[in-house]
Amino acid sequence: MSEETSTLRLSESDGVTIVSFKDASILDALSIQRIGQQLYQVVDAPNRSKVVLDFSAVRFLSSQALGVLLTLRRKADKAGVKIALCAIRPELFRVFTITNLNQFFAFFDTTQDAVAGLNK
Repeated sequence: MSEETSTLRLSESDGVTIVSFKDASILDALSIQRIGQQLYQVVDAPNRSKVVLDFSAVRFLSSQALGVLLTLRRKADKAGVKIALCAIRPELFRVFTITNLNQFFAFFDTTQDAVAGLNK
């Protein structure tokens, strides 16, 4: 995934891959499809066992994007990859709660907390 075409920013911290979203809105179908493919590549990468999704830049998220996250969770489970989400705005977290997706992910306030939580 090249940096120019990617809608994600990847970094590493203590053996954990941190995925940050570049877009504040994840709403249109084409963007969601692109993000989904990039996220699936992240969890399918060899020697990757822990991933944090950093939502600090995200202000809006469509229900279709939630479906991508659920598929990502299934792929991660198959690949033996642990996933945590962090820095989700309260109004977005309510959507996770209403849809019961909060039961499928570990949530943390900061990337540092998420990295520490995955490394326990």
